[in-house]
Amino acid sequence: MSVAVLPFAAFALSQVGTPGPANMALMATGAAHGLRAALPFVLGVALGKQLVIWPVGFGLMELAGRAPWAFEVLKWVSAAYIVWLAWRVANLRLGEARGAQAPGFLAGLVVHPLNPKAWAMITGGFTAFTAPGTPALEATATIAAILLAAQLVLHPLWCWGGSLAAHRLRGRPAERWLMWTLAALTVASVLIVLFAGGAT
Repeated sequence: MSVAVLPFAAFALSQVGTPGPANMALMATGAAHGLRAALPFVLGVALGKQLVIWPVGFGLMELAGRAPWAFEVLKWVSAAYIVWLAWRVANLRLGEARGAQAPGFLAGLVVHPLNPKAWAMITGGFTAFTAPGTPALEATATIAAILLAAQLVLHPLWCWGGSLAAHRLRGRPAERWLMWTLAALTVASVLIVLFAGGAT
């Protein structure tokens, strides 16, 4: 096969499983609303990366090379969106959030397309793990399937982890600190993406 499947799978697991804007948003949403209510958001986040993978695989990066300003705009729009999600989380109390509307599928769907690190990681996957001359459909379908599998396993775990933490702290003084800490970690991960590079 023209895609190095096992090395790329290890790379995908390391990227999808480590802290970053998307995972912090998942954890914070799980803490605020619980895993069950957050599942549409989780599914949206997982499928949203496909909206990046397929255009990249079929040549969007060539277009981006001609208009680099578009990626600079994308970077700051993504940061603003994820900081906005963090602000919502910081100001929710867990008891209130259970009765509030959790972010839905569409809110999750735009997380990765607005995350410049996701674009960088996917581009790296194509350039580092795909042999030159590999048909675009073969390379894109392989990378898309591996990343989706990793996300469907690991994204719910991040959300569930947030829900477990919230279960122990709901209604206690530490609840406010949990929500602000999750929000602060989300913002910090965005800053890392913007200025130093980080995980998805």
